[in-house]
Amino acid sequence: MHIVPVSQLDLAGKRVLVRCDFNVPLKDGEIADTMRIDESLETIRYVIDHGGAAILCSHLGRPKERTPALSLKPVAAYLTKILGKKVAMAPDCIGEVTGRMVAMLAMGDALLLENLRFHPEEEANSPDFSHELARGKSAYVNDAFGSAHRAHASTAGVMAFLPDKAAGFLMMRELEGLHQFTQNPDHPLVAILGGAKVSDKIGVIRSLFTKVNMLMIGGAMAYTFLKARNIPIGRSLVEDDKQQLALELWAEAAQRKVELVLPVDHVVAPSPDAAATPQVVEVIPADMMGLDIGPRTVDEFRARLAAARMVIWNGPLGFFELPAFAQGTLKIGEAIANQPGLRSLIGGGDTAAALEGQPWSKSFTHISTGGGATLEYLEGRELPGVKALER
Repeated sequence: MHIVPVSQLDLAGKRVLVRCDFNVPLKDGEIADTMRIDESLETIRYVIDHGGAAILCSHLGRPKERTPALSLKPVAAYLTKILGKKVAMAPDCIGEVTGRMVAMLAMGDALLLENLRFHPEEEANSPDFSHELARGKSAYVNDAFGSAHRAHASTAGVMAFLPDKAAGFLMMRELEGLHQFTQNPDHPLVAILGGAKVSDKIGVIRSLFTKVNMLMIGGAMAYTFLKARNIPIGRSLVEDDKQQLALELWAEAAQRKVELVLPVDHVVAPSPDAAATPQVVEVIPADMMGLDIGPRTVDEFRARLAAARMVIWNGPLGFFELPAFAQGTLKIGEAIANQPGLRSLIGGGDTAAALEGQPWSKSFTHISTGGGATLEYLEGRELPGVKALER
């Protein structure tokens, strides 16, 4: 595909619609984690430093109706602080008042549009809404990889009306990083999959079977595989209707000579409760549920990683939200980060959240900002937001 990076776009004198991913967590009206905003600062600064006016747009949450709790106003305040210049806040993403603010915006300045999802036409990819979103702008830059798997008005439809289009720096880093790991990998290549459900990752598993030498499985999805092999799992989360599928995937792995590695011990408790006392077991008792991989499993995973040259990881290996059940995820993360010569792709979403803030977390080769988009890319599916950028 041929996608123009923003660095090759003539921005001088243009009002540029910049699609960002400002879908940040809020707590009491304040931004709890600014990472997604920070990742797009390079693109925003480039637009305004090269003579353009940046009209920034994003969604926030999943509003069913217009609600002050999901306004992007806290993002405008943060951008004003971090950019060192006023970032005005529009009352809406379309409409007459917003149109006048766009028209009056001076080159080198920035304006933030209100939450795109306050309009259901955004997710419906309405041509009329796309046309209104494009009105008054002369170029488009997409820097929201985390939304690239959605065919929405701001990620796909708007480009029918703004043919002068480019990918932002974050988008380019994501595409180049993912391409490197999936199209030109070094071997041995190991994949680690965690998270809750096998059903969420069937396509990813089958796609990875064609690329990897080994697949290690943790998290709640491991218990579906274990139960399918008649291994006791107690009260652990399981997809009973996916056990036959788990056996089929096991057979497919063997056919493709991909080693499939499951946990051999577990950290258990009666429930995922901060007050629970965790125990380490090899056989999960009937009244307990598995909430993390155990120390023997950590050692086995680390031993197999020692020979790897590349690793792709998507999904935490335990109930990481509670420290007592986050240790398996953190120990594997630390082992990957500290292994010399090992190139690592961390697949966004909960995986990135589980590892964030650790002193070694900056040692990964690439941490994706898009959980869902990364999964669909790894499946080999076309991302509408990327496809629409092609020239």
